[in-house]
Parts: sequence; structure tokens; C-alpha cells
Amino acid sequence: MALISQQEISIAGTGWQRSVLDDVGSRLADPGFPCVFSRNAYRKQLLKFVFVAGTTAPDIAHLAGGLTEYVKLSETWDGRLDTAYPLLVAFAADATGARTVEEYHAFGWSVLQRLHAVDPAPWPDRVGTDPDTAAWAMCFAGMPLFCNMSSPAHQVRRSRNLGSRFILVINPRERFDIFAGDTPSGRRTRSNIRNRIDRYDGIPRSPQLGSYGTHALEWRQYGLLEENAERTDRCPFVTGTARPTHDRKGTT
Repeated sequence: MALISQQEISIAGTGWQRSVLDDVGSRLADPGFPCVFSRNAYRKQLLKFVFVAGTTAPDIAHLAGGLTEYVKLSETWDGRLDTAYPLLVAFAADATGARTVEEYHAFGWSVLQRLHAVDPAPWPDRVGTDPDTAAWAMCFAGMPLFCNMSSPAHQVRRSRNLGSRFILVINPRERFDIFAGDTPSGRRTRSNIRNRIDRYDGIPRSPQLGSYGTHALEWRQYGLLEENAERTDRCPFVTGTARPTHDRKGTT
């Protein structure tokens, strides 16, 4: 099985996998870390991990297997916060070949594209296929997902830095509608988290942050730039097209 629990790593984790948990833990144990849901998940040992050593076809197959396990687990979610498991996909240090925020984002999109190429399920009819529209979200195994790209190159926007390795933080997208959706309590929750982002990062939140289904583009919220600037670029992800761009072997 590719999916590993936080408890398993805490008890028997070694090497770079243990290092990833220590890195993540040092951030999420900080009372100032903006995402209160992530802090709760870490405190209650709800985190799930998939560790990816490189970008060969077997590495991507390993990741796809772990993500399939995660989607199946999420399909039976009972709606409680204490069983809302976030997935952290951590890549070995030499797997990405990236140094800048932009390079890490390019790597992340290439991984999502390759996952799409091996997705066993069709794209859900209810989700848009054009990333440059508000109806799009990354989907895998029939489930819409939100994918947060966190990298060691993020030095200003610290809320997108979980340590020395590139990490995709993945949650079922519709889970955000339950806890932080367009309801009075949801809007308060979202406002609280974004105010915490401002304080933690020391700069105003990214103008790309928005809510699904409004005018905000979901893909631009996956990978946030360091600076608050207008963006006119288009999403590199192409729905329905296999475009493998990386085949670099990584080990640690």
C-alpha cells in the first residue's frame, strides 16, 4: 500500500520520510499557522502520506495507487472534522529538479498532468474541463480535489512552505463547501483563516485566493506566487490530454 498514516511514520518512520513528518510537524504545531483544519489534523494524527522517490513511470504509478486509496477512503467520509484526513504527497529532494517557486509549480503541474494520464475514471460531468473557467477542479478517480503546492522556495509566503521538500497537500474539494462554504459560518471560517494568513506571512493574502464557483480560478490557488501581482498566464494543465513532461529518477 502506498498510503501511509501519520501514526505509522511517528512510530516507525526513518530516513527522509521521518524528516518530512518532522518538517511538517514543526509548522503545524505553531499556533500561528493559518490553516486551523491542518493544525487539528496534525494534533489528532489524521494526516495521510504518500512518499514519491522520483518521476519515473513506476513512481507515478505508485503515486496514482496511493491517491486511489485516498479517494476510496474519502468516499466513505462520515462528515465529521475528526475523520477529515488530509493527504500530503511528499517528493524526494532530488526528484523535482526545481529551485524557484515557478519551477516547483511547473513540476507540480507536470505531476498532476501525468496523474490525469493514468486516471482510471472519466472526468466527472459536473466539473468543468477548462482550467481557465471557475467550474474547473483537478479530478482523479472521479473525485474533484484541491491541490495545494507547498515548496521550500516559498520564503515570503510562509504558509506555502512545509519544509525542505515539495509537497502537494490534497483534500476533496467539496469538503471545503462543508467547512468553509458560502454560508454565514463558512464565510466566517474562511475569513478567519485568511486573516491568519495575513499575520503568518506578514504580507496581505494573495489576490488569487477566492471561492470555488465564483470568479476566482481554482488552478491559480493551487500554486501561489510570492508576490501579490496580477496574473495573466494560463493553466498548463490540459484536460483529456496525456502530456508527460518529466522522467527524472529521484532517490532521497
